[in-house]
Order: sequence, then C-alpha cells, then structure tokens
Amino acid sequence: MADAATVLDVKTSIDDVGTGIRKEKRKEIASRLSEVLTGSYILVLKSHLYHWNEVGPLFHPLHKMTEDHYEKIFEACDEIAERIRALGYPASLSAKLFSDGTRGLTPDGATSQHMIEALVADHEALCRSMRKVAAMAEEAEDFVTHDLMTGRLAYHEKVVWMLRATLAD
Repeated sequence: MADAATVLDVKTSIDDVGTGIRKEKRKEIASRLSEVLTGSYILVLKSHLYHWNEVGPLFHPLHKMTEDHYEKIFEACDEIAERIRALGYPASLSAKLFSDGTRGLTPDGATSQHMIEALVADHEALCRSMRKVAAMAEEAEDFVTHDLMTGRLAYHEKVVWMLRATLAD
C-alpha cells in the first residue's frame, strides 16, 4: 500500500498525452478552454443571482428560465473542465473571474430588462470565445474540443435568441 506522501504527491498535468494533438496545440487549446470555463462559470453565478432576485410581472418565466440556464451551464462547466484535463492540463479559472468577472453580479436595483440585456451580452461574448476555440481546435485536428464547442455554441445561441425574444416589443 502506498504511503500518504506518495499518494498526495500527484502531478496536475499529464505531459505525455499521445492522442495525436501536438503538445503546444494542446496547451494553447487548454488555455483558451480555461477562458471559456471562466466565462461559463461567471454566467452560472450571474444567472443564479438573477434567478434569486427577479421581481415583477415576468417573475415566474424568468425565474424558471434562469434556473434552467444555471443548471445547464454548470453541467457544461464540468464537461469543459474534463476536456482540459483530457488535454493534459489542470482545469483552472482565469484571473478574469476575480478581476472584471464580478461586474454585474450585484443585481441591486436592476430591472428585468437590465438583467436580460446583461445575460444576452455575456452569452454573446461567450459565443465569440467558443467560436475561436472551435476554429483553433479544428485546425489542430482536436475534433473532440471542436465538437464540444459546437454543441455549446448551439446552446448559447439558442439562449441568446430566447432572451432577445423576451425583450422584444
């Protein structure tokens, strides 16, 4: 049986992943995926806060919609983090979470319209990031990451459409 010191001395990266993606490409893709993970996690937090603080005539549908969003995006965070690990790197959140990522997380006095507009902007920004990662992954023949980003893009673009439809006159 291994002693505690040996068991606890675990490396956070796996440098010799031999799945056919060059090491420098894996590192670059993992880094960009960490940015997507951070943006996704910020959206989980923001959607959850808006879920708790929604008031007014759209309370029930927005309460349900934001609950669905934060649950699905939280699940996606796990998929993204696991993909980063499969590429051989530690799953981490970028410093953006602690710098400008907390902006908008205090919904005091925010109307339903302001909350929805903020969510639209965040989902669209995440789509732009995911599109870049998908293109990078395709170029590196990392079809798994490409597929993951394509699926996430489909989800977020649909959310943008639904949120924008909610704002329509």
